[in-house]
Amino acid sequence: MDWQVIINGILLGGLYGLAAVGFSLIWGVMNIVDLTQGAYLTLGAYITFWLFKLWGIDPFLTLPVSALILFGLAFLIESQIIKRVLRYGFVMLLVVTYGLNLLLQNAMLVAWSADYRSVTPAYSGAGFSIGSVNVPYIRLALFIAALLLVGLLTFFLNKTRLGNAIRATALNRLAANLVGVRTEFIYALTYSLAAALVGMAGSLISMVYTVSPSLGGTFMTKIFVVTVLGGFGSLSGAVLGGLILGITEALTASYIAPGLMNAVSFILLVVILIFRPQGLMGKQFYGA
Repeated sequence: MDWQVIINGILLGGLYGLAAVGFSLIWGVMNIVDLTQGAYLTLGAYITFWLFKLWGIDPFLTLPVSALILFGLAFLIESQIIKRVLRYGFVMLLVVTYGLNLLLQNAMLVAWSADYRSVTPAYSGAGFSIGSVNVPYIRLALFIAALLLVGLLTFFLNKTRLGNAIRATALNRLAANLVGVRTEFIYALTYSLAAALVGMAGSLISMVYTVSPSLGGTFMTKIFVVTVLGGFGSLSGAVLGGLILGITEALTASYIAPGLMNAVSFILLVVILIFRPQGLMGKQFYGA
């Protein structure tokens, strides 16, 4: 077994998991599929790029900036658009979030063109070796940062008052309302928190992928596959799904052909949907 390939897959899978956590959180609490997540990820990548290019700010230090900007933008979108469309059901929300994604993507295209840009800090080429396995410092740092962010989210949901309110709303919105939880605010908070997370994922991704308006479209497919693999609404499932997809892609690129990575990911998605539609760590779908 080529351990270099496995390590590369694990390090990449951590990023996939972080990118999918917000998507899974929105599904678990609000029961909607938010296709705007791809645009939020791209915006996070651009925020890091411009802060690095214009002022030389270290990419890791841009994470709070990406989180705050995306949190504010998503809070505005949820309170002014998503909230008004919730009553019309799943399909309408799918159409609206798809439209929002296109709007934001084309706004970025107009503002920054389709040029590919890179975030290359001085330490981007450094690494260390363990036997025959080479571990780049930056990919290891990205993996650790992704796990820390997921861990902080898990702590927030399990150990804080607001986190408990989010979990209560996810379990039963009507019951949460009856005990005094402001579920409309909880929906806005959840949506904004998810955008902040995927924005930080975009910031991290910008250090290993080129940045362009189409970045989010590429990752949206991966986010969906990871979420289905792990189970809709399961944060730990999103991390596990990310690791599985990362390792699968690394093995495919190494032993079959790099051009078939997306095809293998799609096959993996279909297999999971056929044999375990709730995902590896998800619960049965509502009403099942």
